[in-house]
Amino acid sequence: MKRKTTYFLGAIIAIALLSPSCRKQEGTPLCGGDDVTITSSKVIATGLHNPRGIKFGPDGLLYVAEAGIGGTTFCPTCLQVPTAGPYKGSNVGSRISRIDWRGVRTTVVDNLPSSTTSPETGSANNGVADVEFIGNTLYGLLEGAGSSHAVPDIPNGIIKANSNGTWTMVANCSKFLMNNPVANPDPDDFEPDGTPYSMVSVGGKLYITEPNQQEIDQINPLTGEIRRIIDISKLYPGATHWIGPTSMVYHQGNFYFGTLTPFPIVEGAANVFKLTPEGKLSIFATGFTAILGIAFDNHQRLYVLENTVGQPGPTPGFGDVIRLDPSGKREVITSGLNLPTAMTFGPDGKLYISNWGIGPPELGQIVQISFHCEEVQGDIQNK
Repeated sequence: MKRKTTYFLGAIIAIALLSPSCRKQEGTPLCGGDDVTITSSKVIATGLHNPRGIKFGPDGLLYVAEAGIGGTTFCPTCLQVPTAGPYKGSNVGSRISRIDWRGVRTTVVDNLPSSTTSPETGSANNGVADVEFIGNTLYGLLEGAGSSHAVPDIPNGIIKANSNGTWTMVANCSKFLMNNPVANPDPDDFEPDGTPYSMVSVGGKLYITEPNQQEIDQINPLTGEIRRIIDISKLYPGATHWIGPTSMVYHQGNFYFGTLTPFPIVEGAANVFKLTPEGKLSIFATGFTAILGIAFDNHQRLYVLENTVGQPGPTPGFGDVIRLDPSGKREVITSGLNLPTAMTFGPDGKLYISNWGIGPPELGQIVQISFHCEEVQGDIQNK
């Protein structure tokens, strides 16, 4: 039973290759109250190398973590991963890009590590997984580095972007994971360097999800200190109860994150969890599938990005976004997405999604979802 994030991404690639402006406050869609939501989508950027986490910067432009082109070098003396390995690695295969409002891409940080899983798991590429800002400083989260990913010279961790396009390591997540093992690691599906997926900033600290070993960690980017907020494996031990945390956001004083679930994929088995800063965990919303993105709007509505729905395995063309109102009402905002991996609201109130976030290099896209409203009288009728 394969279940960690890297295997999930690899399985998606294997299936994919075989398958035939006005400004508003960020996070505020244009529809609210008793309006009917009508959405439209368009591709605003193309040619990206496995786009993953996306965030808007203080300059109002979109920053993209591109997992990259993978690696070509085996490391026979490196740690090996039972399911996804042996990896091939590269010190320079991924990057962080900036997309302007014309859809033009500019490299912000280049020559970040990237790695590729075994052909049996789809030859998935992993590199920089997410980006985040603290003030004007840009940080990146590495998931495709470390010895177990055939990149022995560079650990998984947090990097800081320098003004000249280079980068500096500020926190070594690989070392922390190895020195502080979780209570119930899965020996059949264990990544010694971890596979960090999502990153948010709160109060000058960075917080990351690590799905393989099931934990949420806090990082001080000034000192490099790492502190575990919660070891989820203590609460959900055993392979069949694995709930790898993926996308995470901070909303009204608490963290919220979505999950993957054990393979084979079970429709509706994934949840959104709420985590207090003190480490108290509870289920916030249920009934989702293969969650790789979440977001809230300013009407307290939850948006959930499902990588694949209605299929026995990861499949292009079957990703969607579900909106959950506080009342419990659910609505499909958009569907037909191809292997989406992340989403965020923009300062224009529109939703931005990493589409074709897994696949051959240069296939990646950023899709923009626009919200339109129509006032109705009496009961709301779905259009």
